[in-house]
Amino acid sequence: MSDKTPSPDILNDLISAALKAGADAAEAVSAHRASLSVGVRNGALEDVEREEARDLGLRVFIGRRQATVSASDLSDATRARLVERAVAMAKLAPEDPYASLAPQDRLAAAPHADLDLYDPAERSAEALEAAAAEAEAAALAVSGVSKSEGGHASWSASEWRLVTSHGFDGRHRGSAFSLGVGVIAEKDGAMERGGESRTVRHLSDLPDAASIGLKAGERAVARVGPRKIASITAPVIFENRVATQVLSPLLGAISGPSIARGSSFLKDKLNQSVLPTGVDLIDDPFRPRGLGSTPFDDEGVAVERREIVRDGVLTTWLLNTASAAQLGLQTTGHASRGLAGPSGVSTHNLHLAPGEGDLEALMAQARTGLLITSMFGPSLNGNTGDWSAGVSGFWFENGQRAYPVSEVTVAGNLIDLYARLQRAGDLEFRGSFNSPSLLFDKVAIAGK
Repeated sequence: MSDKTPSPDILNDLISAALKAGADAAEAVSAHRASLSVGVRNGALEDVEREEARDLGLRVFIGRRQATVSASDLSDATRARLVERAVAMAKLAPEDPYASLAPQDRLAAAPHADLDLYDPAERSAEALEAAAAEAEAAALAVSGVSKSEGGHASWSASEWRLVTSHGFDGRHRGSAFSLGVGVIAEKDGAMERGGESRTVRHLSDLPDAASIGLKAGERAVARVGPRKIASITAPVIFENRVATQVLSPLLGAISGPSIARGSSFLKDKLNQSVLPTGVDLIDDPFRPRGLGSTPFDDEGVAVERREIVRDGVLTTWLLNTASAAQLGLQTTGHASRGLAGPSGVSTHNLHLAPGEGDLEALMAQARTGLLITSMFGPSLNGNTGDWSAGVSGFWFENGQRAYPVSEVTVAGNLIDLYARLQRAGDLEFRGSFNSPSLLFDKVAIAGK
């Protein structure tokens, strides 16, 4: 955020027009995005998609009434209608005792050190096509792979700016480069899918196409010929690529709106143990080149590195301005919003701190059990924490993979499971939420 008074522009003009039209307070958002994506199949170009978009959002407050509107047409006439519609809607909206701009004393006052989120490189359609084709060719070259589901490559750049009537004016921009491929392996008429994809902020951090394709092909081949297993209670390991899916219900359970509604299985757990002693869950918005990094939240509030769980103990709820007001607390800088609608809640760069040893060491520790490499159809009772999910992966014996398995369901109560969580040391920063592989010593497994 600059200390200089911002020059007149679209967002400040929107704010001024809204106040003149009768709003007591207002915030305006602009989002500018450019992207190019290319898909190939069997070495031939399949699709090319180019996007160039600039959108506006406006939220106005009249007393404790609020309304939000958005538009992609930036003409003077459209902006005038935007203001007129927003103010008219706010006058008719029901009162919300917690609706307001973020507290002025919680706003981000200065930019954090450069987070290095933007790479000005732009990949041409030809370069994207070549990368996608190379990844696909590497996957198809793996023995046992029979068909391609396509390779895809893309780049994008975006800029987000937020201006409020109480003095906040901040912006950040970022880039993203992606590459991935999916293939099908076949053996004795049985077919299984496998894939790999990566997304990074800087092109130089993107793994080479051949390694991505090789990993995709190897995953597909390893899954061919899965067996069904009998229902059993046994150790279960979630591979690091999928481990966040068993942790994500924890985030929903500590979000301010869930706590305010009383619909959370962790609603009574603040300042109590929710994970084993020694385990930390860290949210770091300042990680350089992080996919979730940001200098401020989507209400302009200052963000900070937080140990959401420290030494196993839950230290905070995840709060935006409205949920904080409802709970009589202060926002934690976790507001998340689009161009339309009030703010929700989201983390930034979240990771579970790693333990020691690799995945093989975790399997050796458990000796016999189920290694989960993919999940689908999770089900959660938000009030009790009872959870289940369809999974596939590998049965392992004596610490070694024995054979692939599919059509399996795992289930348990997350409060109990979280208390018995054990970590490997194989944390990788692949997205905005990352975890090492996780072992749970006793989990109900429903098979044939």
